[in-house]
Amino acid sequence: MFISVFDIFKIGIGPSSSHTVGPMVAVHRYLERVRGLAGAQARAARLSVTLHGSLAFTGKGHATDKAVCLGLLGAKPDTLDPDQIEPMLETLQQARKLSIPGLPEIGFDPDKDVIFDYGPPLPLHANGMTFNLLDASETLIDTFIYFSIGGGFVVSEDELRKTTNAPANELAAQPVPFPFSTAREMLEMGREAGLSIAEMKLQNECCDSERDDVEARIDTLWAAMDACINRGITQAGILPGGLKVKRRAADIYQQLIREGRSNPPFEHSVVDWLGVYAMAVNEENAAGGRVVTAPTNGAAGVIPAVTRYYLDHCPGADQTGVRVFLLTAAAVGGIIKSNASISGAEVGCQGEVGSASAMAAAGLCAALGGTNEQVENAAEIALEHHLGMTCDPIAGLVQVPCIERNALGAVKAVTATSLALRGDGTHFVPLDGCIETMRQTGMDMMEQYKETSQGGLAVNIVEC
Repeated sequence: MFISVFDIFKIGIGPSSSHTVGPMVAVHRYLERVRGLAGAQARAARLSVTLHGSLAFTGKGHATDKAVCLGLLGAKPDTLDPDQIEPMLETLQQARKLSIPGLPEIGFDPDKDVIFDYGPPLPLHANGMTFNLLDASETLIDTFIYFSIGGGFVVSEDELRKTTNAPANELAAQPVPFPFSTAREMLEMGREAGLSIAEMKLQNECCDSERDDVEARIDTLWAAMDACINRGITQAGILPGGLKVKRRAADIYQQLIREGRSNPPFEHSVVDWLGVYAMAVNEENAAGGRVVTAPTNGAAGVIPAVTRYYLDHCPGADQTGVRVFLLTAAAVGGIIKSNASISGAEVGCQGEVGSASAMAAAGLCAALGGTNEQVENAAEIALEHHLGMTCDPIAGLVQVPCIERNALGAVKAVTATSLALRGDGTHFVPLDGCIETMRQTGMDMMEQYKETSQGGLAVNIVEC
């Protein structure tokens, strides 16, 4: 199944791809639907949005209510200026009306019309959103459901059912030269064509775009990731949300700079660099800054950290290698998404940081010259050692344990790459088997450990 590198990696804002970016996308999709409904333009008087499941339980900490409001104000996650968020929300709070192009003025009270449903989630997915459009007499004009399925991806009920029920051969039948939907197919196609994973992925991307354009867009993605690191290592203070979590990346970065100038570094100092890069990104994410889903916001620090490690600490690293890294990582991310999930609300954090670590390991292995078999091995090692990881954010905020978890995910990715490059690519557990294990583990995992803040650290640590 072909999932574009630009679907896996999307520029947006924090703190969550499924709870912030996805709802903003869903709002825009719903407004397009309303514009196409006969008679709705003349009758529409009020709109309400109900959040279900994980979107409700951790919606406040993930700013889902704010994301809905911002989407209704016309903001899009890839272009929104984070500095304009609060002024926009304050204006809406005072006006309590929406001026949407193509529609009459619609009443919308942020305090009443974003509804948190703390009951059972909707049947198809943990992240459901119900839109209700009413006329002046409170008669329902239209109701529609979207699901935010992780990484900023949004689908309707029909789309989700179609994807869930589609046979494997239908998923593979995409108009691209290398329509692999599993790691096994990816390796077989690579052997038959004599191409690397990155080369196959690039050819798939070039079906709709010129190569120069694809590469330029990949460079833009890396520039956004790198800018996020650079901002994160300069910012101090306390993260929003009430936990009073201190931003640490800037202080650690300055310590590393001083130590590098005055003392012979510890051999393990590279681990500190990986950690500070990852934490810088996830502190920015927690603060609502601009990040790139990789494959989600909650796991956004792993791939930038390992890519920066490649550039700063690996001899011969260059921009071509960065493109190989991100193309390969996206190929593995697409396989994971197609056969399991990248959503913490669906399978726990194994689907977020675990997937990111696997993608980063694959990308780094490829950038360092690993064979396709070694790349698949690296991804499997990294994912295997995240299996069973729960998603239990304290107070529903993407801060504890999420920020440090990204640092550890980056370290595991580099370790997995090293182990894979020391071998010839043969190994016991195939990546496909590991992905299926993650899916089954996620299905068996109790709901309180899947981004609901109803279990784990979220209930055993006193908020202070």
